[in-house]
Amino acid sequence: MKATASIFTEIPETLHESLKNYLEKHPDWDETRVLKAALSLFLLQNGDGDRRAARVYLETLFHHS
Repeated sequence: MKATASIFTEIPETLHESLKNYLEKHPDWDETRVLKAALSLFLLQNGDGDRRAARVYLETLFHHS
């Protein structure tokens, strides 16, 4: 079983509206999947090259339910 951690954060209302609009048009995505993809991509682009972020990013994009 993979370990997980929960986070709580506030985002600007305009970003939330954009997210809601995206999710309405893409029912195979949910907030958790979008946030995992976004965070792992950010870490890939700006982090220290940790392969675990790459693995999470690819799993999130291609191994969804």
